Amino acid sequence: MLHFGVLPALVKVGLAPLLVEDIGSQTGSMLMGFAGFCAVLQLLLLARLQGAACLVRDARGQLLWAVLVACAAYFAVAWMLADAVRWQLLCYLVAGVTGLVLVVQPVPSRARRARP
Repeated sequence: MLHFGVLPALVKVGLAPLLVEDIGSQTGSMLMGFAGFCAVLQLLLLARLQGAACLVRDARGQLLWAVLVACAAYFAVAWMLADAVRWQLLCYLVAGVTGLVLVVQPVPSRARRARP
């Protein structure tokens, strides 16, 4: 959200391009780090509610693993290839779309109660 709203406004105001680029890279890294932390937290909660086997067999577990892989790839690309911004953007978008699919999934406790 910050990349689509604040950064173009900073460019229009006339801030130095390097400053705008630095702000964009730092906010992207913080956002992906937070997404990775939230995915780990949700994996732990899912394992506690439905067991460790659910982390691989259930769609929610697989989607959370996909978010973790996207976050790890984002930081790996940033570390190995400093100018590979498009790969970082791809990882960013994969994490975002996977998060949207996760929102549509039923809550684990409610899904367990619905089964006979």
